[in-house]
Amino acid sequence: MAATLVDLTHQVTTAMPVYPGDPAVLLEPALTTATAGVNVLALHLGSQSGTHVDAPYHVDVTWPTLDGLPLERFTGPAVLADLRGLEPRAAVTPELLAPALARVGEGSVLLLATGWARHWGTDAYLAHPSLTAAAAEAIVAAGVRTVGVDALSVDPTPDPGPGDPAVAALLADLTDEHDQPGADEPTLAAHRVLLGAPGGGVIAENLTDLRALLDAQEAGRPVEVSLFPLRLAAADGAPVRAVARLG
Repeated sequence: MAATLVDLTHQVTTAMPVYPGDPAVLLEPALTTATAGVNVLALHLGSQSGTHVDAPYHVDVTWPTLDGLPLERFTGPAVLADLRGLEPRAAVTPELLAPALARVGEGSVLLLATGWARHWGTDAYLAHPSLTAAAAEAIVAAGVRTVGVDALSVDPTPDPGPGDPAVAALLADLTDEHDQPGADEPTLAAHRVLLGAPGGGVIAENLTDLRALLDAQEAGRPVEVSLFPLRLAAADGAPVRAVARLG
């Protein structure tokens, strides 16, 4: 069977969804063939825009920046944890990850398949499942240094403030108070555990639909993933072109 390439990257577009408070994305012509003989886009976006990776520096200024990590952190054989069917804001526990963690090996990239990519561009995208600190610790203990997710974050995304009553009402309907993970945990607890792993960890967020990868894994086909970021100096993260290769 011939290898298949699967694009796991959301297209970068003006006004695309971003994490609450992050810079808005704007693409507009800087030069055109009509006036300058060439077409060139001007880009305004944040380091965490769209499908991107986080470096340890994202949560601690004493930890490695993006350019301080080896290229090996951004590629490797993928192991998928099938987390589809979880409720909004469900807590992903070590027990839910156990089958996937039993399969990881040296250099494995753990992909968390929540199915939440189907909500991209809607208010429900903010109510994704997320890792508990204990689950993140289990990932690091298994030797994994690169984790990707088809959702906005590995940690809970805060509910919108009072300035967004329509969105707040929707998320209130989706979520029961007792279902919110991390209520007693520090902010970005999973980020801190994963990125603070020995040697420095990497988190990829906003991956697209992972169903083709789950099907390949189920069929016994090898899955490799590449998450190479823009080479930004001293950065906390950067957009990536995430691609899987199904053997």
